[in-house]
Amino acid sequence: MENLIGVAVFLIWVVILLIPIISLWVIFSKANEPGWAIIVPIYGALIFLRVAGKPWWWIFLLVIPLINIVIIFLAILGLAQRFGFGAGMALGIFFLPFIFYPVLAVKAERTGSTFAPV
Repeated sequence: MENLIGVAVFLIWVVILLIPIISLWVIFSKANEPGWAIIVPIYGALIFLRVAGKPWWWIFLLVIPLINIVIIFLAILGLAQRFGFGAGMALGIFFLPFIFYPVLAVKAERTGSTFAPV
């Protein structure tokens, strides 16, 4: 019985991890970027910043403690604004990404434009 509970917890954990990855894959595709980029660590962050409309050098700010929290929120805010949403969606993504990334992925319209190169 204990083993079954452990397996169930593991499966729920995997689903919670996969939901934002799949959602970001769809969001990147709608932004005319390769969806697979989300699973490549540094490249995925660079593409995320590009889609969010932020400069590429912000990637270096992500390694500075406490500053990285602000940078992540600003990048999420830029992503939400790029697809026509506001600070409420950004806060939702920041605190509950497994709920709000799918909402953004489903409701976001295809941008139809290409973003500045990294």
